[in-house]
Amino acid sequence: MICVAGLGVSGTAVARAMAARGERTIVLEGRDGERARRTAAELAGLGVEVRFGEPAEPPAGTSLIVTTGWPPHHPLLVAAAAAGIEVIGEVELAWRIRPREAAPWLALTGTNGKTTAVRMLTAMLTAAGHRALAVGNVGTPVVEAVTGPSDVLAVELSSFQLHRSPGIAPLAAAVLNVAPDHLDWHGSMEEYARVKGEIFARAGTVVYNADDAWAARLAAPYENAAGRPGAARSVGFTLDVPRPGQLGLVDDLLVDRAFVDDPARNAEELASFADVRPFAPHNVANALAAAALARAYGVPAGAVRQGLLDFVPDPHRIAHVARVAEVDYVDDSKATNPHAAAASLAAYPSIVWVAGGQLKGADVEELVRRAAPRLRGAVLLGADRERIREALARHAGNVPVVEVAGQDTGVMDRVVTEAARLAAPGDTVLLAPAGASLDMFSGYPARGEAFARAVHRLADRRGEGTA
Repeated sequence: MICVAGLGVSGTAVARAMAARGERTIVLEGRDGERARRTAAELAGLGVEVRFGEPAEPPAGTSLIVTTGWPPHHPLLVAAAAAGIEVIGEVELAWRIRPREAAPWLALTGTNGKTTAVRMLTAMLTAAGHRALAVGNVGTPVVEAVTGPSDVLAVELSSFQLHRSPGIAPLAAAVLNVAPDHLDWHGSMEEYARVKGEIFARAGTVVYNADDAWAARLAAPYENAAGRPGAARSVGFTLDVPRPGQLGLVDDLLVDRAFVDDPARNAEELASFADVRPFAPHNVANALAAAALARAYGVPAGAVRQGLLDFVPDPHRIAHVARVAEVDYVDDSKATNPHAAAASLAAYPSIVWVAGGQLKGADVEELVRRAAPRLRGAVLLGADRERIREALARHAGNVPVVEVAGQDTGVMDRVVTEAARLAAPGDTVLLAPAGASLDMFSGYPARGEAFARAVHRLADRRGEGTA
């Protein structure tokens, strides 16, 4: 009997897949609610049983547990390990049940930039004429896609998914960056990084961010391995001039010195800064990572550029909202940790920073220290705003700071009003919170939408249109 831990999108997809294969399947779900009950009723029609309540022991007769992001210290998973029951994730299950001639995987992970990079990759593959699908942490469960008609899968993987995926062997795999996140789940930074590095273990080509210390460390065992039987090819990407075997930048061009006939002497132009939208240094890095994976699959340079031109950024990722009184307002609500916020802050020279939320134990000292020269003001909200205010006092004591109290979602109008008061023509008011949003909002999209609405109301009050 198969036991599925979790009735979310991935767990439901696993249950359907197992039912289709004739496996007796039970789903365990700790949270009850109307939506969960509707899903349970749908699965019951397929012969799948759903049990609500916090499980402490595997159901009798369980031979395999498929978990969908439950932490390793959950009592059910601890009990399963003690009983010798194998526990895998949805991604590992998808790999095991894929058909013999299934589409190859181009997989990527990282603390930040995963969804942007995987969508860029999908656009490049599509521009080259391949039937490509973005799956995994981007939203579509891998288990649903492995039996589909795609030529190639662009697979976004979180650390939660990689933790229980011991067998996957992508054609090529990339690590975009590694910075402290989800340490409460993994237990330590070292364990979090180790799990990220598992994406390389059986990859045909290893793609890594040569500018990121952790990513380079994870790729080090595969460095210069090309040419040895069974060894992975190692390809770095950098925001500097690339060495042979890397992708990087020459002036305002993205160039390839890895997937060319003579990397020691030749480079091939892939795209220019103008092709990367929205333009920011970290987005150029995302484009280089996507290009390296695409090139590993044989995508020509012209399709890399066309893919970047065809790429449509997801909302709330350095999205320009409006220009009001010669001040730009930018929504990067997706910057839910200090590493992401640092990348966003580095993209603008003069900033009124809107920050705060749930820091999840993350340290903001280095973030604030590096950003200080760019800050013209800061408006803080949310549960952990005091920690950011203290860091600003230590590292940016001359920067005016306004704290907006309250945990109701209506505070965003006051936040934007205060930011507008601090901003001067030419500044950017940047929502890059560095924290999660669940203290005040249903998620980072709701936070970004509240910010955008407040900006438009500001423009209306001032009698201006928005640009």
